[in-house]
Amino acid sequence: MTFRSSSIPPGVLTVGAVTFTVFAWASAFVSIRSAGAAYSPGALALGRLLAASVVLVALLLISRQGLPPREAWRGILVSGVVWFCGYTVVLNWGERLVDAGTASLLVNIGPILMALLAARLLGEALPPRLLVGMAVSFAGAVVVGLSMSSGDGGSTSVLGVVLCLLAAVAYATGVIAQKPALSYGTPLQVTTFSCLTGAVACLPFTGQLFAELPEAPMSATLNMLYLGVVPTALAFTTWTYALARMPAGKLGATTYAVPAIVVLLSWALLGEVPAWLTFVGGALCLAGVAVSRYTPRARRTPTEDSPLGAGRS
Repeated sequence: MTFRSSSIPPGVLTVGAVTFTVFAWASAFVSIRSAGAAYSPGALALGRLLAASVVLVALLLISRQGLPPREAWRGILVSGVVWFCGYTVVLNWGERLVDAGTASLLVNIGPILMALLAARLLGEALPPRLLVGMAVSFAGAVVVGLSMSSGDGGSTSVLGVVLCLLAAVAYATGVIAQKPALSYGTPLQVTTFSCLTGAVACLPFTGQLFAELPEAPMSATLNMLYLGVVPTALAFTTWTYALARMPAGKLGATTYAVPAIVVLLSWALLGEVPAWLTFVGGALCLAGVAVSRYTPRARRTPTEDSPLGAGRS
């Protein structure tokens, strides 16, 4: 049976793209923590981006989409250097110093910065519900900070916290740079050439990658390849698909669901048990997502409920 995407409502496709992205990016924090034991931050970033580039270029050739228009290149280059390269290297470094769950919660200050930058630079609105949702989720991040200072479980360092916050800035900046590019190029074009740009920017780490590759256990190398294929090649494409159809601030708020998933995955797969306050912070992050995404149904008027009111546009 042939399945046509046109039979699926665009809203459903967008929700599906966001859901896949959130779960894929959550798994990335766990894979980075695992692979980071064998690969240095720069080498892991380069290996991840090279693997992603191979998949993305193949998809681009199959779809015959070609080069993006000239107008898209500014956003592609900034996003590639700042987000694909800078964010990846800094996050890899940060996750050597803090556990996966804590790193994800710190990085998720990014959507707050994203919404503010989108309002300032892209002219996007800041609806009250989005502001309230961001405030609730930010409170969750503060709770996580309190859990770290309490010494009740988890592991962290001041440098690790700073690196994760720097990654959040790079994340927000990259998304805001990428948004205008999607007005000219397709999601696959923008993702592919941003990834290629990031890979080129990471080429100074080539020597480290080739030196560490023979010594790394197979599990670490497989995690690096997984990072390239799923959280990067596929998830960044679904992200750009959703970004082309949603305001950057509203889409960014959905990633507040990532930390709660990361905490559960790192607990199950890495044996990293966060502090109890971390769980409270994760619940607040999820509550913030729910508030920011909630859209009340408009009340139906008596005219709309009557037969004469039906069918009006």
